[in-house]
Amino acid sequence: MAAHSSRRGRRSLPRRPAGRTAPGPHDPTLASGRPTPPGAVPVDEASLAPHNSYGAPDFVRRGYYLDSEFRCAGCGSHQVWTAKQQKWWFEVAKGFAYSAAKLCRPCRRRERARRAEARRVHLEGVARKLGR
Repeated sequence: MAAHSSRRGRRSLPRRPAGRTAPGPHDPTLASGRPTPPGAVPVDEASLAPHNSYGAPDFVRRGYYLDSEFRCAGCGSHQVWTAKQQKWWFEVAKGFAYSAAKLCRPCRRRERARRAEARRVHLEGVARKLGR
């Protein structure tokens, strides 16, 4: 009888073929040799925050960011989350790799102001309670 491996029943993740790497930050072509679409911004995987997932997000698999449309959850207006904004969010601000834009800029500002006011009121109440 054949020896059984401790890994029996587990499926391994597909590996990238040898010689194929993700495009670098200045490479205008994909790993497949196809050029990137106009307006695409290349992904720098080394700058991404760890996402602790079995699969890579779509933009990592593609190798570049694309503008994506969304409807603001606050006011309902149609907005575009640009590739440049996505690059900043994921690589500089270290945003979660599976997150997406949800609010337009004016609604984000309004929400930030609302939270700041709620925090101020809360801290004033705590200070009053403690007699400070």
